[in-house]
Amino acid sequence: MKSIVPAFKKQLQLNKRKLQIFLTKLEKYEVPNIDQLRKKADTDTWATTDCLSCANCCKSMTPTFTQKDLEVIAPHFNMSIDAFKAKWLNYETKDKDWVNKKQPCQFLNKENNKCGIYEIRPDDCRKFPHHLKKNMDDYIHVYKQNLNYCPATYKWVSLMKVAVEKDYELYK
Repeated sequence: MKSIVPAFKKQLQLNKRKLQIFLTKLEKYEVPNIDQLRKKADTDTWATTDCLSCANCCKSMTPTFTQKDLEVIAPHFNMSIDAFKAKWLNYETKDKDWVNKKQPCQFLNKENNKCGIYEIRPDDCRKFPHHLKKNMDDYIHVYKQNLNYCPATYKWVSLMKVAVEKDYELYK
């Protein structure tokens, strides 16, 4: 399977600054129809995005594992939650999160980019890259971070930039 990551990294290098500036402007100014724009951009992004051609999130990031996630995943491996944590996870005291000990994710099949626990994957994975999570203002910092790892976020922010600049002179 051919990876899209090299082409993505090249595009990112060329446009990252412009997209980050755009996101910073979104933090400062109100766009009345932002929810409609972000939903359309999300739909358009997923119409042409195949995560299996990338899996960069699984290769370079870690999800947070909630208690609910652990209650489902640990028994799948016939392990107690404590044993699962000891084997696979680290506790980040700063954010108080349980995260993977290593990258890429231990559950990623590197040959086909498929998740070995897809049906029971952590909620953080299930909702990644969080395009429609919460209020846009509350997640702009996450979009800025995810630009570095996720071609879908790159495409989504690019589409948002075009849509907003089309309707609002302020962002040009």
